[in-house]
Amino acid sequence: MSSTGAIDHPVPDAAAQPEIVVIGAGPAGLTAAYVLSKRGVTATVLEADSVVGGISRTAERDGWRFDIGGHRFFTKVKAVEDVWFEILGPEDFLRRPRLSRIYYRGKFYDYPISAMNALRNLGLVEAVRCVLSYVWVRVRPPKDTSTLEGFVASRFGWRLYRHFFKTQSEKVWGVPCDQIQADWGAQRIKNLSLFRAVWEALKPGWVKARTAKAKQVTSLIEEFNYPKYGPGQMWERCAEIVSARGTKLVLDATVTRIEHRDGRAVAVTAVTDGAQTRYPVTHVISSMPIGALLRAMDPPPPPEVMRAAASLRYRDFITVALVVPEEDGFPDNWIYVNDPSVKVGRIQNFGRWSPYLVKEGRTCLGLELFVQEGDEWWTMADEDLVENGKRELCRIGLLSDPSRVEAGYVVRMPKAYPFYDAAFKENVATMRAWLEQHTPNVFPVGRNGMHRYNNQDHSMLTAMLSVENIFGARHDVWSVNVEAEYHEERVGDGS
Repeated sequence: MSSTGAIDHPVPDAAAQPEIVVIGAGPAGLTAAYVLSKRGVTATVLEADSVVGGISRTAERDGWRFDIGGHRFFTKVKAVEDVWFEILGPEDFLRRPRLSRIYYRGKFYDYPISAMNALRNLGLVEAVRCVLSYVWVRVRPPKDTSTLEGFVASRFGWRLYRHFFKTQSEKVWGVPCDQIQADWGAQRIKNLSLFRAVWEALKPGWVKARTAKAKQVTSLIEEFNYPKYGPGQMWERCAEIVSARGTKLVLDATVTRIEHRDGRAVAVTAVTDGAQTRYPVTHVISSMPIGALLRAMDPPPPPEVMRAAASLRYRDFITVALVVPEEDGFPDNWIYVNDPSVKVGRIQNFGRWSPYLVKEGRTCLGLELFVQEGDEWWTMADEDLVENGKRELCRIGLLSDPSRVEAGYVVRMPKAYPFYDAAFKENVATMRAWLEQHTPNVFPVGRNGMHRYNNQDHSMLTAMLSVENIFGARHDVWSVNVEAEYHEERVGDGS
């Protein structure tokens, strides 16, 4: 280990071509393969699914294309943005206006939360109560700010927390907010608070201009880049590029074994169509769930490490896509539904993301359900999920008549969100320490690879830095996505 805390990785012999296996063909895995190919290094990419892109894929049914969760292409990291535009040219991107709101008690509220808009919609009496609630938490902060509940309440007050954060967060995670760690909120909210939101709304224009000039702040909220045919277009094209450069991409390849000896991983075994293939390696870049990575190690880690690997939890995801006439859509890219009487937690309007995702005169509304793999919702028949979606759209008033729905499709996505319970930090630290000691040539990257709620650009950056580490750099990849600024602002040049 270096004096800076970064792990010392053996540098590949300049005369020898490294044998690198990349596990996973999502944004992190394919970015790793791409930046390796720019160095003239070919790799083998093993993907357990039959398509590339991971959660950033674009599903297609009968000519309709569905983004799994909605993926805006904006970033504070210029190197990541450069890669996007290397893979897809400017002609393949649309510049899209961003509008997202919260649907709550029959009204729409700005998202990200605009303090003035929220207080106006709530009415004078409730607005005063919310402000007093915020003042109260400044005097008497929540006792435990390590949970999402305490973290958000300490920044917005208890009343705004209950109005805008509690229902939505509990839909996403399926447990009370006092059982979710604050780290998830910290990654999304950063240093925002009610005071800062009100101040930003009220401060004079000359103060805003001076602040922006001093900090070189560029807002990334108003509009964003988006591939014409959805984020899957990016990763399908990336797969084509790396394959043309000699990288081997193997789909439907489930990694079952990672051999290690003498302090290094030496081979990866994957099963495809029932047949095992063994790939000798000098390095492994892994975006598979870190718990599964540890369970595949041979010989296996000690019991305490295996317990940590088995303890990580995830939240799974269903999109119910309903085709409706264009006039039955809404102007938002997506709407959060803070209504406990319905299961849907967020609704995408795919026609507002790109007209190339939908058909003339029609749009497609993507109702997102946050579930557990194997539960009653996950196992529900597709036609029943479609009928439930129609009922819920009518119940909350976003659709007048269920007969307006012309078609419906269902897409399931397992392990969409790493779950931040009270033990996840300790469990990840246990696994990370074992990997660094026993297989330092294995590089966990990406959202599930690091069990961290990374955005697409953060996942890509972890892969890019890991490739640099293979060739002698000493980046602390685990420090990615821990900056203090709100994730939709860019300070400086983003380098």
